[in-house]
Amino acid sequence: MPDTPLYLRQNVAAEPLFNQWYAWSYLISPSTAPFYVANLHLPIMESFVAAPQVHAAAYAESAMLGGPFINYGAAKVGDIGRLLERTRREQSHMVEFAEAAAALDRLLAAEAKGYSLEPLYPRVPAPLRGYVELTYDLHNRPSFRFLEGLLYRSRYYDASSQSVALSLLGDDSRPFVFSTPRLEGDGGLHLRLPLASPGLDLLFEMKDRARPFGEIREALGVGGGEEARLRALFTEEAPPPRPAYAGRGVRVRYLAHACLLIESAGTTVLTDPVVSYRHGGSDGRYTFADLPARINYVLITHNHQDHCMFETLLQLRHKTETVVVPRGGGGRADPSLKRILEAVGFADVRELDELESVEVEGGAITGVPFLGEHCDLRIRTKSAYLVRLGGRSVLVGADSCNIEPEVYGRVREAVGGVDLLFLGMECDGAPLTWMYGPLLPASIPRKMDQSRKLNGSNYEQALGVVERLGPKGVYVYAMGLEPWLTYLTSLRYGEEALPMVESDRLVEACRGREIEAERLYREKEFHLS
Repeated sequence: MPDTPLYLRQNVAAEPLFNQWYAWSYLISPSTAPFYVANLHLPIMESFVAAPQVHAAAYAESAMLGGPFINYGAAKVGDIGRLLERTRREQSHMVEFAEAAAALDRLLAAEAKGYSLEPLYPRVPAPLRGYVELTYDLHNRPSFRFLEGLLYRSRYYDASSQSVALSLLGDDSRPFVFSTPRLEGDGGLHLRLPLASPGLDLLFEMKDRARPFGEIREALGVGGGEEARLRALFTEEAPPPRPAYAGRGVRVRYLAHACLLIESAGTTVLTDPVVSYRHGGSDGRYTFADLPARINYVLITHNHQDHCMFETLLQLRHKTETVVVPRGGGGRADPSLKRILEAVGFADVRELDELESVEVEGGAITGVPFLGEHCDLRIRTKSAYLVRLGGRSVLVGADSCNIEPEVYGRVREAVGGVDLLFLGMECDGAPLTWMYGPLLPASIPRKMDQSRKLNGSNYEQALGVVERLGPKGVYVYAMGLEPWLTYLTSLRYGEEALPMVESDRLVEACRGREIEAERLYREKEFHLS
């Protein structure tokens, strides 16, 4: 019956979309999204329409899983072709924006020779007029920056391009999400709602609180033939109770990848939320059903897809009080994470610079320098965090790469030692162009591309962090090893893979120094008393 109080099923996946592509932070910011539309999405679709068999063959190779290949057969050429034409038509202004940026790069390279840039403003291409500032660095090299706040008030930010695809999961076999657009005929339910829609908060709150079906149907604007598909996502069965942590000391739970739940009796902190769904094959892991009813602080370490993941974040928005993010630096490759999260509906987003702190009940959260893993680009939106609760300390290092060992010596001098260190060791990452290619004003040589990778610390670098910080426990995480994360990371490591070998060496070296150490997998719980 329409008025029956219902709960949202625990195995409902909610994929956020932008122009029907899986949404991540660079597809939200209007200073980066045009480049991915023009230089990634359109070329991938054009390639698929021209040669679908090439995409099918590439996708069948596990080594090519994270590449720019659409995971559909030739039968979908017509559907992709129609999406391609609609994108060309509806997103023509985004393409013009990207082309204008390329033209402005050429103009500055040809005309900006160290003299005043003021005469060049009238020659800025029309789509960018009023949205850019022309600059030199201290070596008189010209560039420009986007006035990002204005862009969010322009046609280059259009929330009507956003939507959410809901579906029921029976297992962990989800295809890689970043290279294939979602077609509305693929099943499930496609909600044509902006990601900031309050209706989504109401929907995800129903995992814990029953509401009448008619109420959520109206809030989501679902009717007609879609009502039955919406109804299938709900159940009358209540979830198990989840009492708040009230123990002594600090409890730390590893939920997978870089996601840690750090709790004291008065404060709850969740880092880089990537959370699994509960379904028939989800034993041996923490899921959304294990999260507390209220999260005081969500920490985002950096702007990469597997650390700032909207699929999880949007489902936690209704229960999150404050999101803490690194202070941004601006620039084409460094959009403001604060503005991005505010645009998708988060009310309280705070930026932290290095060694700045947020006071919390029973302690503080402090920003710690994060080097590496960004291909040597000038990107400031990255931070490790030192979480102090109840007199104990946890350093959340994410994918920091210890390319300058003295940094951690300085960190130790500034903040003291730590109880637990969590550090990623994905030391064989993708090259520069895999992530940042659409933003580059010109192609680069392959050798240069391969020399600048999205690498975390290797054994020697990670051991250097340990030696300088002196932790009591060392835990390797953020490796993408969990089998339910291949849709996000595309990683399928064997024991002989370099990150596995290097992290094994670190664990062995730490244990040899009588430091508790482990490479985390699936779930883990720690207690600091």
